[in-house]
Amino acid sequence: MVLRFIVETNSRTLRKWFAQADRIFLMTESFSAHNLDSLELPAGDPKPTSLTGQSESFTDLWVSPDSLVEMGVWECTAGTFTATRDGYDEIAHIVSGTATVTDSHGVVTELRPGTVFVTPEGWAGTWVVHELMRKTYTIRHHSS
Repeated sequence: MVLRFIVETNSRTLRKWFAQADRIFLMTESFSAHNLDSLELPAGDPKPTSLTGQSESFTDLWVSPDSLVEMGVWECTAGTFTATRDGYDEIAHIVSGTATVTDSHGVVTELRPGTVFVTPEGWAGTWVVHELMRKTYTIRHHSS
């Protein structure tokens, strides 16, 4: 449910911010660029699937008008967590940090800056994040 729209304009861009549940999104109708090294994320929250008390933070940089595709930046502290991809696919690019990911079949993958990976719907595994990690993500939700 969309709660409200806020429209900002200047000579170069038109931005529509909207709140949905407890998240705020930015929809851009023109070119949008972000510096991933200096992009500030909200304060971290406890990661629900953490096995070691990690925190995570994220922000969506773009959401499609039908809300089926979103692109953003995620950051997570060191530790171990489980993950599943129920109802969506994710394409991600590691910006900083390292991790070891083991999928439900026992396949181990090392992630480091520059790694691009895909976790399709149904994927499940365990992440061991070795140091503060930042990634960009594009998520495609499956419609019901």
